[in-house]
Amino acid sequence: MKLKTNKAIAKRIKTTKGKKKKIRIGGQNHFNAKESGKTRRNKRGSKTLSKANVKNIKKLTPYA
Repeated sequence: MKLKTNKAIAKRIKTTKGKKKKIRIGGQNHFNAKESGKTRRNKRGSKTLSKANVKNIKKLTPYA
């Protein structure tokens, strides 16, 4: 029997050429004026997931 992919997770995760998983950090859309400059810079772009999180993501997206 085929496994089902968790679509909510699949839409948020991108796989790089080197099979690393990248995700966009939350809380970037609004209410950023009150954040410090350091926090705003760190929110830009996307981040690579840690090995512990990648293990859980692989269970939720078996064919990605």
